[in-house]
Amino acid sequence: MKTPLNKKSSTNEIKTRFDNDVERFSNLQTGQSATVDAPLAMELITQAAYKSTPKAQKVLDIGCGAGNNTLKFLEYSPSFDSDLIDLSLPMLEKAKERISAINTGKTRIIQGDFREIELPDNKYDVIFAAAVLHHLRDDQDWEKTFEKTYRITAPGGSIWITDLISHETESVQSLMWERYGEYLSSFGGEEYKEKVFNYIEKEDSPRPVTYQLDLLRKVGFKHIELLHKNSCFAAFGAIKGR
Repeated sequence: MKTPLNKKSSTNEIKTRFDNDVERFSNLQTGQSATVDAPLAMELITQAAYKSTPKAQKVLDIGCGAGNNTLKFLEYSPSFDSDLIDLSLPMLEKAKERISAINTGKTRIIQGDFREIELPDNKYDVIFAAAVLHHLRDDQDWEKTFEKTYRITAPGGSIWITDLISHETESVQSLMWERYGEYLSSFGGEEYKEKVFNYIEKEDSPRPVTYQLDLLRKVGFKHIELLHKNSCFAAFGAIKGR
């Protein structure tokens, strides 16, 4: 039986898990080992962000973890001011340490839930949201969060997302979940697969990529791009009109 949305992990429970996992998420290649094609997806969203906004001056990283996506973006865009948001203070501190070491722009950390943090309208040239939106719950939660991302994106700016996704039909969901299980087993064995599946069931409530692309357009983004999809993961984004 699927866990009801109101029985999923609280933000505090999610925070506690990530507080204890900083070192794993501090590696660009292995930090997302449970994610199919994680290095490729990170490369695609950061390159797309750079091509869409080559002179980004203000970047927001939602659920930044140890800062991997902002660090990857720095390989293409040499300097910018960055705001980092995460539930976990140890993650934020590690992210700031790593990013400040190579970025001449200002780096600001903000601990808390993105949905509750006040941020300026039309401010961010680039927004990253990697492996974070799957913690959203009901339709209202998803729509309000996407509306907020649109509101704070600067004219001509963009948002880029990589995440766990579900599928619109049970048959395809079953197929893709089986494929994902095979990937996890090949990576870490049956015990690892069960561990990952258990915390996904407890914590996560992903939506189809089709749902999210439609929602990006609904809240106002002008151009929508699907960069990559493999099994239960996708990389995609949207650009705001000027």
